[in-house]
Amino acid sequence: MMTIQEVLSVYAAMADLTGQMVQAATRSDWDALVLLEQRCAAHVQVLREQEPQQPMSGADRERKIELIRQMLNADRQIRDLTLPWMAQLSKLINSTGTERRIVTAYGSV
Repeated sequence: MMTIQEVLSVYAAMADLTGQMVQAATRSDWDALVLLEQRCAAHVQVLREQEPQQPMSGADRERKIELIRQMLNADRQIRDLTLPWMAQLSKLINSTGTERRIVTAYGSV
C-alpha cells in the first residue's frame, strides 16, 4: 500500500505527463503522444493496485483535486487538438475503403 505522499507523487507525475501530452499534440507528434499516454496508463495501473482506499483530507485532498483538475484540463486540450486530426484520418480511411470497393466492383481504370 502506498503512502499519501507516494500517491500524490504519482498524481503529480501524471499531471506532468498530461502536460507533455498537450505539447506533443500541439506539435502533431502523435508517436510521442502515444508513448506518453502509455506511461500515464502505467501510473493509473499502479494507483489501481496500490492506492489506499481511505479518503484524503485537508491539504493532501486539495492537492489531489488540483492535480486531477490539471489532468482533466489537459485531456480536454488534447481532445480539442486530436479530434480534427482523427476526423481527417477517418475521412481518408473511408475514401480508401470506397475506392477499394469501386475497384473490386468495376476493376481498375
